[in-house]
Amino acid sequence: MWAVSHLSDFSETLRMNPVAPELFPYPSNEIQVGSHTMRYLDVGSGDEVLLCVHGNPTWSFYWRSIVERFSDGRRVVAVDHLGCGRSDKPPRGEFPYTLAAHRDNLVQLIEALDLRNVSLIAHDWGGAIGLCSLLERQDRFNRIVLLNTAAFPPPYMPLRISACRVPVLGTAAVRGLNAFARAAVSMAMSRTKMDPMVAKGLLAPYDNWRNRVAIDSFVRDIPTSTNHPTYKVLEQLESRLPDLAPMRALLVWGMQDWCFRPECLRRFQEVWPDAQSVEIADAGHYVIEDAPAETLGAIEEFLNRRLTPGGGNE
Repeated sequence: MWAVSHLSDFSETLRMNPVAPELFPYPSNEIQVGSHTMRYLDVGSGDEVLLCVHGNPTWSFYWRSIVERFSDGRRVVAVDHLGCGRSDKPPRGEFPYTLAAHRDNLVQLIEALDLRNVSLIAHDWGGAIGLCSLLERQDRFNRIVLLNTAAFPPPYMPLRISACRVPVLGTAAVRGLNAFARAAVSMAMSRTKMDPMVAKGLLAPYDNWRNRVAIDSFVRDIPTSTNHPTYKVLEQLESRLPDLAPMRALLVWGMQDWCFRPECLRRFQEVWPDAQSVEIADAGHYVIEDAPAETLGAIEEFLNRRLTPGGGNE
């Protein structure tokens, strides 16, 4: 965790992990997953842990407002998946870049840090990764917050993503031109235009072909047939979602998201009928960037409800 004793190591941390230090001045901790280094933020302290799990093409930077708002009184842990943010970016031959592999890495982090009394906060691919990990270690979690995500085989494939999966040309665009991440800073917004400095921060780790391996791999890990190995992982996840219905849940949705459209929200609502939902009519996929006041306000109100011994809220 980041305490006063760690401040002497701050400059060394930034030297070792120089990604966007001027925009995101939090030091990274690290854990070895196999032969690779996965980095994460561990800021604040308290009995409650907020485990923040990002998607594609973001990184822990996406959760900076969570750190700023909640680390005074809570412990905020925000992971950078392998291939993302400040974590190592091994080539595909050295790491599979699948949902199951990211799940296993996150479970290892949860165990290594002995995280307990955890509230999961997840977005995009982070929803599936986080929920798969939660189901592996369910006794450590007590609440779920999801922002524009899915936890089931994709009910559709947006054309904008299909274009990035075209053999050879798709990878050339995603890794060579950074087309996916660059497009996201505008196409994932609806209400507002993203601040250029925020866009710079989101794009900072993905500055060359090698560093974009995870972006391309996440796109290609979206299963379009039952033969895809990740299809089975998502199918199993969907089948277990009803098991989580008793857990307190908050669903915050940018309703103008063209990727995780409102029907994704409705599927969660069907299996979690007691979940609290906040629908933001004019916000897009990057809902915490597009509608920060409503998103953070809803999360704060939700987290401030005390859990009763039976697992409900007062």
